[in-house]
Amino acid sequence: MRFLPVSLTTILVELADLDETLALFASLQADPVDGIEEMVPAARTLMIRFRPEKVTSAELAARIATRDLSAKIAPSEHLVEIPVRYDGEDLADVAELTGLTVEEVVRRHTESEFTVAFCGFAPGFGYLVGGDTALHVPRRKSPRTRIPAGSVALAGAFSGVYPQASPGGWQIIGTTPVKMWDIDRDPGALFQPGYRVRFFDMDQPGRTVSIPQAAPRKERAVAPEAPQFKVLAAPMPAVFQDLGRFGQTGQGVSASGALDRAAFNAANRIVGNPANTPVLELTLGGFSFACNARAVIGLAGAASAVTVRDAAGRSRDLAAYEPVSLEPGDVVTIGQPKKGMRAYLAVRGGFDVAPVLGSAATDTLAVVGPEPVTAGTVLALRGGEGLASVSLDEAPAFDLPAAGDVVTLDVVLGPRTDWFTEKGIETLTGQLWQVTPQSSRVGIRLAGEVPLERKDSAELPSEGTATGAIQVPHSGQPVLFLADHPLTGGYPVIGAVAEYHLDLAGQIPINAKIRFRPIGPFAEIAATR
Repeated sequence: MRFLPVSLTTILVELADLDETLALFASLQADPVDGIEEMVPAARTLMIRFRPEKVTSAELAARIATRDLSAKIAPSEHLVEIPVRYDGEDLADVAELTGLTVEEVVRRHTESEFTVAFCGFAPGFGYLVGGDTALHVPRRKSPRTRIPAGSVALAGAFSGVYPQASPGGWQIIGTTPVKMWDIDRDPGALFQPGYRVRFFDMDQPGRTVSIPQAAPRKERAVAPEAPQFKVLAAPMPAVFQDLGRFGQTGQGVSASGALDRAAFNAANRIVGNPANTPVLELTLGGFSFACNARAVIGLAGAASAVTVRDAAGRSRDLAAYEPVSLEPGDVVTIGQPKKGMRAYLAVRGGFDVAPVLGSAATDTLAVVGPEPVTAGTVLALRGGEGLASVSLDEAPAFDLPAAGDVVTLDVVLGPRTDWFTEKGIETLTGQLWQVTPQSSRVGIRLAGEVPLERKDSAELPSEGTATGAIQVPHSGQPVLFLADHPLTGGYPVIGAVAEYHLDLAGQIPINAKIRFRPIGPFAEIAATR
């Protein structure tokens, strides 16, 4: 085993192969180490997030190093059968790559029994192993920008089914009408780690195909007389957020959650809400709503002016970080921030929003959580239970950055720093990186004069990624992952932003510049007791 740093609260255990990874994963599930919070298995790594007040990374490595990895995982009793129409646009290419006929490719695929090794990339995307080795083919040299949902594909030793339309580089051999991910189903992911999977040709004569239908989602109607906010303007859709959705990595679902947690918590304290009450995350201001009842709101985060116009047309200007009382007929407008990127709007008692998989966080990449809030949306308000006094002494946790500013972020080097040349590592820390307009809650896309130089162009087997990871695609222009990042990735991560700077990273606006400052040299974690 190799123990590699990911961040201050996460390590990556590198193993010889998938069998060892699954054996270690099973061992830690059966006999957990106190302090481990979450594990993400991948092709030959296990990413482990832990609580440093309970166990150090070195202690954790020492306790893992003694685990027996020789045990074989017993096959699951759960078998999923997937109907496929073998009409994929890469089917002929796969036949050519394998030296087989198209018919032989289909036969070998349908006669194989696969096992879901792990889930990642997107919710419901299972990495299937155990198929015919003759079907092992490389990824496409040029990935597609969009692969339709239901595409059945091959890459390396894996087979899989794309649960939603997304970019990808796997070889498509067919399509299935079965929904691999359905939030209204329990569980939402049809593939779960350990499940056995078989594919069959749905066009085969005499074969009966039954496609399960999801129950229609019930729309939540808001009575006109109920306390509510009606959204009048939302230039950028607002999203509900809380502290995140944990414990769903088995379905390929990452945590998401508020990008600036300090501001999120402050907004709730301003109005006296219990901790982790869902709020609205507003990006770049311009948000406006009308109120039909008495309410108290609080705004924290990006430095935005708040204007309240009453039913008589009189206006008052208010500042963030203080409670604001509203009366029926008031219209609230939140201006564009002079500094920062995201503001958090809380209402006393909270919004009446239904949690999804135990959280009200909206994951924009995975499309999990409440719908984005746009103009015309009616937001129902809850009654007050478990409320505290409003807070009058809140303040920003740090100086908010503005466009053109240089923001310094502390970085933990690893886990794949050694995939880069000395020049590449020096480039990461020695030059400024421009925040581009392509940035989002998924990640901050950066541009630098000199791209990061790798030692070679070797392909990295998919492995877990953490919030704050600095992933480097072939272009050499890095992406700093934020809360809605994919759970696993196939590009090397050169380092990760230290957890105490993640709130700051979530407030960096477009056209600001980032300087990365390592808090220490890259080194493997020594297993010490």
